[in-house]
Amino acid sequence: MMTAKNDRLLVRLRRLKARAASAQPNDRAQLTALLDDVETLRGELMRECARLDQELNRATVRVTAITAYGRSAQSVRALRRGH
Repeated sequence: MMTAKNDRLLVRLRRLKARAASAQPNDRAQLTALLDDVETLRGELMRECARLDQELNRATVRVTAITAYGRSAQSVRALRRGH
């Protein structure tokens, strides 16, 4: 699901790059519209970065919890065996 959204963002970025390359330096309206579109896309990319950062943080917490649970279970088994 997120892959499709990410692909759309990348396509928009490529299109903006193409528009920027073909923009006429004396066409103020075109440059203003281009800047607005760049800022809009930048905001969306920043939100996606924040979402990914939160997702990575949640995954790190899960891994830490699973590791702690595994160590605890291992020590309990060792105690039961008398080690």
